[in-house]
Amino acid sequence: MPEEPPSAYSFFRVRRLLCLLIFWLGSVGMVSARSGLPPDSLRRTALDSLLRVQCPEYTTVRIGSILFVGNAVTKERVLRAELDFQEGDTLTTVALARRLELNRRRLFNLQLFHQVLVQAVCREGTLTVLFSMQERWYTFPIPIFSLADRNFRSWLDRSDRWSRLDYGVHIVRRNFRGRNEQVLANIQLGFNRKYELFYEAPGYGKRRRIGVGGGISYYQSHALDYITLRDRLVNFRQEDGFPIERQYATAGIRWRRTVQHRTALDVSYHRERVSDSLYDRNPSYYLGGPRRQYIEISLVSTLNQRNTFAYPLTGQFAEVGVAYRGFLTAGSPPITTLWGRYAKYVALGGPFYYSVGVQGRARLARQVAYADNRAFGYEVLVRGYDAYVIEGRQYGLIQQGVTYRLFDAGRVKLRGINNAKINSIPLVVYLNTFVDVGYVRNPSVASVTNRLANRTLASSGLGVHVATYYDWVFTLEYTRTIQGQGGFFFRTQFPI
Repeated sequence: MPEEPPSAYSFFRVRRLLCLLIFWLGSVGMVSARSGLPPDSLRRTALDSLLRVQCPEYTTVRIGSILFVGNAVTKERVLRAELDFQEGDTLTTVALARRLELNRRRLFNLQLFHQVLVQAVCREGTLTVLFSMQERWYTFPIPIFSLADRNFRSWLDRSDRWSRLDYGVHIVRRNFRGRNEQVLANIQLGFNRKYELFYEAPGYGKRRRIGVGGGISYYQSHALDYITLRDRLVNFRQEDGFPIERQYATAGIRWRRTVQHRTALDVSYHRERVSDSLYDRNPSYYLGGPRRQYIEISLVSTLNQRNTFAYPLTGQFAEVGVAYRGFLTAGSPPITTLWGRYAKYVALGGPFYYSVGVQGRARLARQVAYADNRAFGYEVLVRGYDAYVIEGRQYGLIQQGVTYRLFDAGRVKLRGINNAKINSIPLVVYLNTFVDVGYVRNPSVASVTNRLANRTLASSGLGVHVATYYDWVFTLEYTRTIQGQGGFFFRTQFPI
């Protein structure tokens, strides 16, 4: 962040350009899409066109049997629980193809398969439905070799960057026991040390409605960002011992109507401490002393109706949550946090797509510690401000983008590898232009030291997105902020 603010002329000129771009993006988003279902992000699908020929005189058909092929590991009852029809149901033929496609997507969005296909055969008004799938590889022992910072840009800014590396092993077992359960373990050494074990079961019973989740975590690090000056984190490194240590245990229940609609209730116990040396440097890092304990209860409901969860092109996503944090140590008043997020994805016709997302959060408390006052720069970001952090109890963020499918290679076959779970790589490249606008409210911030809170933050840019193997998404973006700063940024997730 430059010491001197930009000139008024430059400020208003950039703001005018951003407003025009936002207006243009918004008007583009109102363009009606073509009728019919758009393709998945990583594949194109054709609906069955033989049904009318097979049963031309029937306006309704009866589901006689539902068959599954290719689910060598996945239990059939897991798949049946995702469908919105079963044997014996009667469906209208005019909406049958769409109904089958929507159910195929439900199975695909379990994220257990490389691909899912559906076929239907009609004979004398009775329908046989066949879902064929190719299962993924479910066990991943992934070596950990990562940067011990929020992002690549902040790592580059460190003078001791080459010592700020983490290594270890990250083990994930997806589709555990063939029931879409997940077991995750982390053994991480190096600059940040982490030992974790988590278990997640999305649902039990015939309809798989009620599930559970839980885990334990222990973390310690050789350094800690303990204060913010000029909207950048100031780091404290302790040669003897660890300035930060955190441990927690969590457990909860899940109510899962479908793969698209889930609600989670979690209760967690946390115990945290910072060293006396760090606490002396910032007595407000925790309120009441260098150690604290608290219990947090959270309730989160998610509606995910996107065509694919990895790189969505159509549909919508909504999430609302509330959390209450009650401290067991003196000096810290309780905190209630409310947050929400909504995103809409629209097919504009041909290879063009539009997306818009809004989200916000509010923390309600008489006073919050420095460690609890985070807003932009961590999980949530106005793109282009990667090098900065903005503290505050409330924030709002709007993101818009227009995406063009630049290249679709389908599935690239790897020669010399016979295992179908790993020798077929989907590859799609998109060109994306975007605008982000955000605001953080922090009435207690010192304007002399931190200048990005309590003001509009905005950016626009152009990016290349690559959607590929096992739901991985890589983005390379050039972003320009309203303050006149710009640069290239690399990310590993879908931005909206």
